[in-house]
Amino acid sequence: MKKILVFALSLAAAGLSFAAQPLLTPAELKPLLGNPSVRVIDIRDPKSYAGQHIPGAVNAPYGKWRGPATNPGELPELPKLTALVQSLGLTPATHAVVVSSGADSTDFGASARVYWTLKVLGLKELSILNGGVKGWAQAGLPQDNAAVTVAASTYAPQLDASLIASREQVAQKAANDSAVLVDARPADFFLGETRHQAAKLPGTLEGAVNVEHSRFFNGNSAVFVPEKARQASSSIDATKEAVAFCNTGHWAATDWFALSEIAGHKNVKLYPGSMVDWTQDAKGLPMSNVPGRAKQLLIDARLWSERTF
Repeated sequence: MKKILVFALSLAAAGLSFAAQPLLTPAELKPLLGNPSVRVIDIRDPKSYAGQHIPGAVNAPYGKWRGPATNPGELPELPKLTALVQSLGLTPATHAVVVSSGADSTDFGASARVYWTLKVLGLKELSILNGGVKGWAQAGLPQDNAAVTVAASTYAPQLDASLIASREQVAQKAANDSAVLVDARPADFFLGETRHQAAKLPGTLEGAVNVEHSRFFNGNSAVFVPEKARQASSSIDATKEAVAFCNTGHWAATDWFALSEIAGHKNVKLYPGSMVDWTQDAKGLPMSNVPGRAKQLLIDARLWSERTF
């Protein structure tokens, strides 16, 4: 009890109260810069970061948070993630603000996926900069190209399984209709008209509903609109667990963020491997909207022609 009290007091002294807003506008982030308890994490590629970034931001490119090319949605191994969060100096007392480029709604998914990963690793004080670096620049706020170094932490995270849905768990939930399966992909993926290059079949999970990730934005903007999340959530049964998925757990992270962090649904999981992982099962798991063999061959031919060699 004494140790808990001391820890709580230390957080209070650092100005933290476990109440970070999941979304910050550029104007809301600006006064937080320079606070040692706040860590701005720029997930753009190193070249973009080196050119100009938010003052004090550290660089942790999105690729470091992803799995292998054969299953990019897969969570990296815990030792790899531990080394990453320690290199960023993160601890449970840190308010981590994730910043992407702000290019479009798909780019927002990168920041949502990193936010989800940090929460899986036990961090609670988390925010996304709404609009990313693009929104920051449009607000006329300063950037620089100064090198940033931070002291490494010794934080040893453990995975919070309550936020993760495995292939086996999703199969069980689909079989007994115990969860709402939320497909975050565009309609052509949901309807089986195309597939991800690494997925073996087009189609969706049996019984899934389609809630396109892009519906939470105005046009193709990267500025998330909270009211759109609350409207979309009204069609999701809040008494059931929800599982968000897509192709590789990227677009699905936006749906997870919308339902869990903005709309306040209490039991929302992300299936990180999503359809790429699902279709790699050797036994062949149940799916809906799977086209006939002739159409599958046409899709295969089109995807092959679109490859870059």
